[in-house]
Amino acid sequence: MSIPSAAKSTPIGDRNELVDYLAQGEKPRDAWRIGTEHEKFGFHTDNLRPPTFEGERGIRAILEGVASRYGWDIAREGETPVALTRGKANITLEPAGQLELSGAPLETIHDTCVEVMTHLDEVRSVADPMGIGFLGMGFQPKWRRDEMPWMPKGRYKIMREYMPKVGSLGLDMMTRTCTVQVNLDFASEADMVKKFRVGLALQPIATALFADSPFTEGKPNGYLSYRSHVWTDTDNDRTGMLDFVFEDGFGYERYVDYILDVPMYFTYRDGKYVDLSGQDFKRFMKGELPALPGVKATMKDWADHLTTAFPEVRLKQYLEMRGADGGPWNRLCALPAFWVGLLYDDEALDAAWDLVKDFSREERHALRDGVPKHALKLRFRQHTVRELALEALKIAKGGLQRRARINSKGADESVYIDPLFEFALANQTPAERKLELFHGEWAGSVDPVFREFAY
Repeated sequence: MSIPSAAKSTPIGDRNELVDYLAQGEKPRDAWRIGTEHEKFGFHTDNLRPPTFEGERGIRAILEGVASRYGWDIAREGETPVALTRGKANITLEPAGQLELSGAPLETIHDTCVEVMTHLDEVRSVADPMGIGFLGMGFQPKWRRDEMPWMPKGRYKIMREYMPKVGSLGLDMMTRTCTVQVNLDFASEADMVKKFRVGLALQPIATALFADSPFTEGKPNGYLSYRSHVWTDTDNDRTGMLDFVFEDGFGYERYVDYILDVPMYFTYRDGKYVDLSGQDFKRFMKGELPALPGVKATMKDWADHLTTAFPEVRLKQYLEMRGADGGPWNRLCALPAFWVGLLYDDEALDAAWDLVKDFSREERHALRDGVPKHALKLRFRQHTVRELALEALKIAKGGLQRRARINSKGADESVYIDPLFEFALANQTPAERKLELFHGEWAGSVDPVFREFAY
């Protein structure tokens, strides 16, 4: 939901306006949509190096080529193109040039898969002649942090300087990770709370099923989802499992209080980012920030601030499921299928809540902390995460079948969840398959990953 232009420039009156902003996301079931986002690593096909922003074979040239050929509008910071928009979809840049599609809110997973394939075709048609390929994985498998380029976006400069003050892996998060996530709607505060709790409790299951980041700088790193591990030492003020979501009385107000306690990164004023890193949004609401004396926060500032918290599930005017590594095209369709199946069907949501409602705080954290290394093989109670994943997948598949959204070939949306069943039934994640190849036919080199797993 966009912010009315008047509200963008009107100072926030009080905390209730922040609560109302979240509540404005409520939608009737027939208006629920699916918004899928995914990131991918670019690489030069001749030397596997990530493309810089400028140059004949740079990210800027890709953006401008896609825009001119396929009718995207260019968004700029000053004179610099930093994003593309077409309808309600956006193509944006992550800090090291990872290309992100922020998809439009769509009605079905079928629509999502068409959107993904269309996007990949468009990008490929521009990038191929330039000798640039794209790879879907959770963590950059080959290059060091200091070998990654930086994109010329104002907010990234601020974050780049702040991250090392609050964690050791924040710059890796920015430059060397890729994810796929889905954004989903809720009908009411109670519906939001139930979906938030199920989403948080089962997020480690998604992390396990999508684990695909076993390499760092050309060698196995001891993890299956190193991307997920990176988040454990990025910035603990704004990450994690949000235990308060499971407390009695949780709702919009409690989430607002959490976000108000998250230190700021920036504000955007007159076309420029102003560095407010580490400062207090509550003081900003009162006009008490030293960098902007007398300037009070607006609802646009609040919307921006909401995007600077990075928990496993994030609330804006919708819920974001954030636990999965990036991957190939079929997993970009499987991630929304998993969560839509669990959260958009009442019977499935009830069953999913029954599955997780007696998890203790310690068990939720043990899952979150254990799956980056062990994924499906992590011990949980009398079994492993694999059994939990299979149960969640069955619930999700049933939810998708009851939704009964049929494509032109007569298939419902449950077809998109099949790759996840394959991983769970085989008890082998994408990361473990790549490790087998690394130790076998790849003869200890990660270079073949760029050829065999490119889009």
